Amino acid sequence: MSAPNTSATDTAAPGTDTELPDPGPADADSLVEAAGDDDTDGPADDLLVREGDVAGDYLERLLDILDVDGDIDLDVEGDRASVAIVGGRLDDLVGADGAVLEALQELTRLAVAQSTGVRSRLMLDVGGYRARRRADLTSLAAETAGRVSQSRQPERLAPMNPFERKVVHDVVAGVAGVHSESEGEEPNRRVVVLPDR
Repeated sequence: MSAPNTSATDTAAPGTDTELPDPGPADADSLVEAAGDDDTDGPADDLLVREGDVAGDYLERLLDILDVDGDIDLDVEGDRASVAIVGGRLDDLVGADGAVLEALQELTRLAVAQSTGVRSRLMLDVGGYRARRRADLTSLAAETAGRVSQSRQPERLAPMNPFERKVVHDVVAGVAGVHSESEGEEPNRRVVVLPDR
């Protein structure tokens, strides 16, 4: 696979947002209708399907290069494309604490953004890792929120990536008498569960 052609305007300092526009209101806030409701797809549907297709092609080429067996499942969940690599021995694509998976997701998002011209919020899962992690974090967040509700003492959780923090925040938001905040800087940003005042 050859390196993509880049010009001087294609390379920006890490963390800058000058290259790709954020999705517009129609892309970011549109509801995705269930398949079969309508014969025509809206602009958000088309973009999410295109993101999934581009991501699937990119990941298939990567799996071929790495000589790793795996199938690509494409879906749309809410307002983002969802791509999963399933089957085979995929532990190397997850890495310790999902570090390789996070890097692979970022590379896939960049490939999608290069093709579509719009920043992607695509979610990648490998071997069901994110699904298992979501279940574990849901239990952890519910238990922590219950303890904080009883003790009225805040609790700080271990550092987490943005996906993991969002899972925790969503669970805590559903528990009466407590709320959550994030504190710290990446990669040590963590969730704090606090009692309501």
